[in-house]
Amino acid sequence: MEIEFPLEFIVLGTPVSHQRGNRRAKAEWKQLVKDASQSVLPDAHFATDRPLAVTLFYFPNDKMDGDVDNIIKLTLDALSQHIYLDDDQIERIAVQKFEPDRVFTFSAPSETLVTCMLGQKPALYIRISDDLHEDL
Repeated sequence: MEIEFPLEFIVLGTPVSHQRGNRRAKAEWKQLVKDASQSVLPDAHFATDRPLAVTLFYFPNDKMDGDVDNIIKLTLDALSQHIYLDDDQIERIAVQKFEPDRVFTFSAPSETLVTCMLGQKPALYIRISDDLHEDL
């Protein structure tokens, strides 16, 4: 079955850095991402071969330890062969952290994004779209 885009889901927990995490922590993070995506995917789906754009918004429960760019690789690796065939299909990545002491606004947040903003922290909001010019 084909995947319908955009997909949005939330991963509860602190992303693991590809550079700093141990092997077990890396595997656990990747499984957590994959498990979180299951709720928005059809049963018996096929990984897409289309070009994609990915948005990652991280909501830590305190000031973020580490750099925001370090959460990208393991998160994308978790989705490869599951949602898309290979990470070379990713043509655009938008990543941002939203620490509690920073003020931010969204003009038209989705229901999933609102749930993430108001819900349990730390949390990573993930949106995968086949519209490469979305929000540009």
